[in-house]
This record gives sequence, structure tokens and C-alpha cells, in this order.
Amino acid sequence: MNRTQVAQLLGRPLFYAAVRAFAPMRVYGLDRIPANGPLILCFNHFSWVDPWALGSVVPRTLYYVAKQEAHDNPFIGPLIRLFGTSAVRRGESDREAVRIMRDVVRRGEALGMFPEGTRQDREPGEVLPGAAMIAVQEHAPVVCGAIHGSQDWKLGNWHPLSIAFGEPLDLSGHPRNSQGYRAAAGDIQKELRRLWEFLVITHEQGRPRVAIPPA
Repeated sequence: MNRTQVAQLLGRPLFYAAVRAFAPMRVYGLDRIPANGPLILCFNHFSWVDPWALGSVVPRTLYYVAKQEAHDNPFIGPLIRLFGTSAVRRGESDREAVRIMRDVVRRGEALGMFPEGTRQDREPGEVLPGAAMIAVQEHAPVVCGAIHGSQDWKLGNWHPLSIAFGEPLDLSGHPRNSQGYRAAAGDIQKELRRLWEFLVITHEQGRPRVAIPPA
């Protein structure tokens, strides 16, 4: 086992306990995540609590990418690197980041991405083509995980969070060009929106313990 695998194996139950202590959490469709093999997990993003909540329930080692500014933070930077997060320069071409992401998938690992590129205010936003490009080029399945409730969560307000995972998406049929990557990104965006809308309804229904996300 490498350092990231050990850190996440030991840290996952601690993250789970910490998140549950400050936010009641429900998770739907977790069994849809393949147990092994190359995988890209795409999440929408509202709050800094999102990666901790998601990382506490995903049963695989996740290799994240995060903006360079987070890595430059003297406290956050060393912590996220310990847990397998690589840096990307938001808004710039970064061939090294793409190489790292492709290498994760080629090794048969799970790559975690927030493909909107930045946090959103109230609803999932536009998905950028980066994650889709990796999926198309490497023929890797994509599992979308929507999170809802974190847009209203603040430390101490106990606002409930819910996460829903979709079925694996095969995007390899899209052409390996900019048009194909944009179309594949559109598929990811639709799936995230569909799962998020399911969570909105689920919250309105009182968040039952058992509910099946749309397939």
C-alpha cells in the first residue's frame, strides 16, 4: 500500500465520524461504485465540506485534483497532498496535471474530480470538459455523485447533507476532439443535475433511509 492508500484507509472512519457529528448525512446508491478498475468519480461542489463528506463514504482510494491556491495554503496544502490530491492551475493549460490524472486512471485507480471547476452557489453549474476528456481518452467509466444540502451548511448549523450516486457512464463513444469532449461533459452535467434533483425531492420527503437514485 502507498502513503495515500494508508492515509485514506485510516482517515476515512475519522472523516465519517467528524462529518456525521456536524451534519446528518444520508447516502444513496453507494453500491453503484465499481469495487476495482479505472474509474472517474465526478461530483458537484457547493462547500469546503463536500470533499470530506464524499471521501468519508466512497469505499475506494480517491486521487483528487484541486486548484493550486489550495496547495499554496500552509495548513491545507500538506494535508490534502497527504490524502492524494494533486494541483491544477485553474483557467490555464496544465499538461502535468492532465498527465497525472491520466496516469491515475491507467493504473486502474479512482480519480475524484469536481468538474465544474469551482464552487457553485445554490445549484449544480456548467461542467468543464477536463474530466470528460480523460474519460473519453482512457475509456474509463464515470460515476457521478451529487451532493445536496451543503449549499446551506455552515459549521454549527447542523444542516443535513445527502449524496446520491448514479450508474457508471460509458463516454468512450464520443470522438476524441474538443467537440466530443464538450458533448461528454454535457452528459456528465445532465447526470449530476438529474441526481441532484432527485436529492431535492428526497429532502422534501424527509430523507427516507432507503431511496433509489435514478438509473
